[in-house]
Parts: sequence; C-alpha cells; structure tokens
Amino acid sequence: MANSPSSPLRFVRRALLLAAASLAVPAAFAQHDWPQQPVTLIMGFPAGSGVDVVARAIQEPLARQLGRPVIIDYKSGAAGNIASEYVAHARPDGYTLSFGTAATHGSNAALYKKLPFDVEADFIPVAPVLDVSNVLTVNPDVINVKTLKEFVELVKANPGKYNYASTGNGAGTHMAFAEFNSRLGLNMVHVPYKGGPEAITSVVRGETCCIMNQVQTVLPHYKAGKVRLLGVTTATAVPAVKEVPTIASSGVPGTKGFDSSIWFGIFAPKGTDPQIVDKLNAAVKAVLETPEVRERFESQGNTVRIETPAQFKKTVHDNRVKWAEVAKAANISID
Repeated sequence: MANSPSSPLRFVRRALLLAAASLAVPAAFAQHDWPQQPVTLIMGFPAGSGVDVVARAIQEPLARQLGRPVIIDYKSGAAGNIASEYVAHARPDGYTLSFGTAATHGSNAALYKKLPFDVEADFIPVAPVLDVSNVLTVNPDVINVKTLKEFVELVKANPGKYNYASTGNGAGTHMAFAEFNSRLGLNMVHVPYKGGPEAITSVVRGETCCIMNQVQTVLPHYKAGKVRLLGVTTATAVPAVKEVPTIASSGVPGTKGFDSSIWFGIFAPKGTDPQIVDKLNAAVKAVLETPEVRERFESQGNTVRIETPAQFKKTVHDNRVKWAEVAKAANISID
C-alpha cells in the first residue's frame, strides 16, 4: 500500500517536487535572459558633479549594450553613504546598482565608524570605469611657486599659513592632500567645500591657495591662465596635461611612489547572480573599448580602467586598506 501510485504520501512528494521545479525554472530563465527591464544606477552625488558626468557619459552606450534603458537615480548626501546603503539593501536581481567611487567603497569605511553596511561584504564589485587623475593646482597670486619643490619648501617655511581646498570632508580631493601632507610633513589648513565648483572657485578667487582636484575640473582655469599645475597625483603622466610631471617623479623626499588617483566603478548588492555580474562586466568593457568613449575620458584627463570582477574586487580591497592607513596617519575621522 505504501508504494501504491495512489498513495497520499507519494502524491504529496510529487506535488512538492513539481512546485520546486516550477520555482527553479523561472529563476534560471530570469538569469539567462537578464535584463528584462530598465537597469538603475544609484548615484550618491549631485547632478553635474564629476562622478555624475562620468556616469552620464556611459549611460546611453551601456543601455545599447544591455538592450534596456539605464536610469540614473540620485540619492546624494553623506559622502555617498545614503546611496550605498540603499543599494546594500536592494534586491540582488541586477536591476539596482551602485555607481561608486574609491571614497564610497574605500575611504568612507575608515572615516565613518558606524556605517550601516560593509563596503566590501555587502557589495559585489562588477566593473571599474576609469581612474580619475587629480592634479596639484595653485593660485600663483597666493602662493607664487613654479615647481613642486618650491611649493614644499615655501609651505614648510610657513607652517599653518596656507589653506588648501577640498570638495568635502573625506572626499578624494581631501584624502589626496592628506596623504601628501602626511608623507612630506606639511602643516596646512584644510578648508572643505560642498563640491567641485565651489572648491576650485575658492582657489581661483584666492580664498585658498591650492587644491588637488580632477584634471577635467581645473582644465578650463588652467587654459585661461588663472591657475598653475605643479604635479599630477597618478603614477604616470596624464595625456591631457602631458607637460605636467607626476608628483612621484619630482624627486622631493617623500614623494617616491606617490599615487593618489581615485577610481569610479559599478557595484551590485551581495547575492547577485554571477551570470548577471559577468554580463554586466562584459557590457561595461565593451563600452569602454568604444573609441569615442575612451577618447572622451582621456581628453578630460582620466584613464579608462578595464578589469574582471575578480580583479576589481582586489582593487577595492587594496584601496580600502590604503585609505585606512592614510586616515590613521593623518588622524582623519568624520564621526
């Protein structure tokens, strides 16, 4: 009787198996055919910011690669932490992603002690987009120097006299200068602003002497002769300002190996299917290999960065460790 086809137990078991199969098939189908709806990039910075400009540059090309619209949704504030928290708790289906930076998924972990998420454990690094080159930019009317060596000598001779601007506490512009000052033993006053336009304007007006800001942000002022560029923060020269040496090549003690560039990239919530992550990574790679996209970024002083998800994961981890060390050495904390 127990083995009879009409046994109630046999019927229940068969029903359970059919139910499980019916659930598994749509899941596999959804992964295979992803995306079936628009993909949203959650942006933690205001419209028009440097991060937003980069995201918008890949928005349409990425949509063409995916065959679905790509939407940018702004949840700015708290140095990108509001957006990161939103994505960390989003459904891991590949439709809600974070457009993050070396700050949101790196230095913020060292600066904010009570984040409601883990910048590594709660995200899957999908793909980097580019490395952003910063450049030490000075107002010659405030600090009349022509080389990095002269800048360091003058600042050391006048501890506490010169103010440097940043785009906000803990921002990449702040951390780059903090690392520079810590390495060289400089005593300068940090003046944080609400964003890039305000910060570079303070330098042009002479309210602050200098800033380490994105090449693309300072280029118009540089070409207009309003500021002077003393050194790029990347390990190699930047084609957009090829006449400006790297800080690392200056020969000034403490600058050897200096590389304080920051990256932008795309992250998914933990638990996102690896097939979706790989498909996203391939789509981003295809966009970055497009000549017009690459040329646009390079003309602005940026460098396209192409990595697999595994390589990007290592980049994110190494970045987090580095900025934790910089924050500790410079005694920087937001909360």
